Amino acid sequence: MAGSSTGTIFKLSTFGESHGIAIGGVIDGVPSNREIDIELVQKELDRRKPGQSSIVTQRKESDTVQFLSGIFEGKTTGTSIGFIIPNEDQKSKDYDHIKDAYRPSHADYTYDKKYGHRDYRGGGRSSARETACRVVAGAIAKQILKSKGIEIRAHVDQVGLIKNNGPIDFTQTELNPVRCANAEVAVQMEELIKSVKKDGDTIGGSIQCEIVNVPAGIGEPVFDKLHAELGKAMLSINAVKGFEYGSGFDCIQMRGSIHNDLMSEDGTTKSNYSGGIQGGISNGMPITMRIAFKPVATILQEQDSINSSGDGIKVQGKGRHDPCVVPRAIPIVESMAAITLLDMLMRAKALQ
Repeated sequence: MAGSSTGTIFKLSTFGESHGIAIGGVIDGVPSNREIDIELVQKELDRRKPGQSSIVTQRKESDTVQFLSGIFEGKTTGTSIGFIIPNEDQKSKDYDHIKDAYRPSHADYTYDKKYGHRDYRGGGRSSARETACRVVAGAIAKQILKSKGIEIRAHVDQVGLIKNNGPIDFTQTELNPVRCANAEVAVQMEELIKSVKKDGDTIGGSIQCEIVNVPAGIGEPVFDKLHAELGKAMLSINAVKGFEYGSGFDCIQMRGSIHNDLMSEDGTTKSNYSGGIQGGISNGMPITMRIAFKPVATILQEQDSINSSGDGIKVQGKGRHDPCVVPRAIPIVESMAAITLLDMLMRAKALQ
């Protein structure tokens, strides 16, 4: 199966299915002799794992990572870092009813057309469970980046029609189950998600992410622009439907006289509509982006579909599913940002 790796120098390859024995990965290109706090890696996984609140799937997974190679006595050896995360709470029988059925807006139909055979249990390889592997690599990348003063932070800025247009306080993000950086707006978002869940439905949302203290000059011209690499990374996350950086789609309504980021004598800009990237290369300002997530495709309502024979059928979701994916997607977004940025820094030889 092609397409299971990301990165050029700092490279992650993942394997495993949602209801298999385990998921896991191999991380190549990690510099040697770097201290890695395994507990911090596990804490990042805990932020993503299911069952952590009443507004996410109640599948019970400890998501305990087991490192197989590449880390010795708390430091990287420079060799490949191999790891697995055992699957502990599979309920494959919840998916028997879709063995030959195609769920609307899932990868069931497309996987069958591409491969002629699919693991229907929880979506198999197309399941968002694979993203736990990205969080492991991202947690390692974040520790290396932090040693260079670079930090990544994200929060949920919108659920449905409820958008945070007020102040942002990142200290609030981990204090509420929605992971919104505005405590008052978080309450409204949580109530909406609970209401949608009660209806057997799902709702979409968006995540705002920023990377601070990135040096100017990171990114490649033309095809490997920094924002293009970040966009690809974010769009590879399950359920992502949109990516924008800086002013994004709001720039459509603006004039150049307003949108241009005027420069100060110290090299900074007086505004940041560029989102920290100009010409595909970082300019030293905070890199800002926004990622849109669709409503989770599995809903507990009956819907029209077809089976593998082409017959019209009715399909209804069963089992344990997220009514809104964005609260658990925060560490995934941060991880993909970290993986991508670290790889670009290494490509620029800005980090050895």
